[in-house]
Amino acid sequence: MQSPSEKRAGTDGKEGGRKRSDAEGPCQGKHAKPFTPQEAKDIVMTLQQPAVFYDMVSDWPARRWTVDHLSDVLNRKSIQFRIGKKSHHTAPQFETQCSYVQATLEQFIAWSYAQSPCSSGPFSSYDSSEYWAYADYKYMSILFEDHTEKLQDVMWSDFGFPGRNGRESTLWIGTREANTPCHMDSYGCNLVMQVQGRKRWHLFPPEDGAFLYPTRIPYEESSVFSQVNVVNPDLRCFPQFRKAQTSVVTLHPGQVLFVPRHWWHYVESIDPITVSVNSWIELEEDHKARVEEAITRLTVCAIKSAEDPCTAEVWLNPTEVDATSHDINLKYLHAAVAAYLKHQREAAIEPKQHRASSEQDSFAQCKRMKMERSSNSSDCKPREHEPSLPMPKRKEKLPLSLHLVPVVPQSERANCEGDKKGEGESGSSSHQVRKMEGERSEEFHSAWKESVMNRNETLAEQALSGRSACSPPKPISTNDFLDCLVNPQVIHLVTRLLLERQSS
Repeated sequence: MQSPSEKRAGTDGKEGGRKRSDAEGPCQGKHAKPFTPQEAKDIVMTLQQPAVFYDMVSDWPARRWTVDHLSDVLNRKSIQFRIGKKSHHTAPQFETQCSYVQATLEQFIAWSYAQSPCSSGPFSSYDSSEYWAYADYKYMSILFEDHTEKLQDVMWSDFGFPGRNGRESTLWIGTREANTPCHMDSYGCNLVMQVQGRKRWHLFPPEDGAFLYPTRIPYEESSVFSQVNVVNPDLRCFPQFRKAQTSVVTLHPGQVLFVPRHWWHYVESIDPITVSVNSWIELEEDHKARVEEAITRLTVCAIKSAEDPCTAEVWLNPTEVDATSHDINLKYLHAAVAAYLKHQREAAIEPKQHRASSEQDSFAQCKRMKMERSSNSSDCKPREHEPSLPMPKRKEKLPLSLHLVPVVPQSERANCEGDKKGEGESGSSSHQVRKMEGERSEEFHSAWKESVMNRNETLAEQALSGRSACSPPKPISTNDFLDCLVNPQVIHLVTRLLLERQSS
């Protein structure tokens, strides 16, 4: 599997008209940063709950990337937009249910501000008052292939990742109500910088996964979707969702949201146009996650490909180019297992020195690498990518302050803010809230975990809940079967058994 970027060592970032080396540390004077690169990296690699960074990107040239600026840079470059219907249905609007058009940013801007449908152009079939548009998951290394200098406008070196810039990032441009269905990323953690407009994030801890009714249909490697529309849930069909702890934060321009590993999230644009940039940070745990994803791919493709194509619904997410063959998926699994075992041997021999294997590097170092996947065996060949990062020793205290605010559950926010719905919902626009939450730095790490320690509902109880004992069982579909077979808990167990078998 090909990464969207190759490692770029020694890349300098432009700042204030001069080049700044990654090794220089935080900016001084007018652009002083509240955290040094090493401090920011320690936070990212250690923090187990979402938080918002303030005052870390004010000097980034990418802060000027409004949609008008990007339109000028990209000129008439055609981009794919996902089109969705504005609705209040209880079912999620998955990407397989959306329409897609190719358009320039100039056409997108004209359509998004139009009071009536455009008379011509790729958006002419969609009334902007009834539909939203989203240019999502745009890998900047591809988008700016004719303007590679723009990749240096993004400087993740300020967060302790030297050389990481736009080449390892993706760009997101959408209209109001454009959204990403609730899902959990299998690989890495996430840093998101808001450039224009505001986005509202609904976040759920990993412990709440069972309450979100996970599914792998539509199938997309590294994404586990929720069957629940978390902003308008059908509690009759998904009663366990009542137990999920929701944290909501509105991300404003200039802020950076940290999303820890395996946190579920639903994201929606709440301003007329939004622009954001993100980068997925590889983690040590990704070695095992690649095995789990390989098992899932092998299982889903084998079972769904056996269905009658005339009656089967669309099950492959548009981000996946094709359903790879069983032989290729088996090779993929073999390579993932071999890479994991090699990493384990190296870790045992050299516990203090991290070395990335070439086999491991061939699997999804960053999130969602399907853009260039093909259905031939070359997908399993090793490639050169940035190695995954080892977890540092956990700190007892982290430097939370006015410049790093934790995203707290709605229940806690209600207690602290009187359950305000407007400004308080952002969890980030009030100086008073920032100060109060900064003072809770010693206790907020374990607040949510303690509240879910006693949850022991089984998968069977979840499936039977909300249905009368006298109700006849509904017909079992292929997707019903897959939801049980490739449930993250089941895949985790199968992975453990397979690795034990292979290592014996």
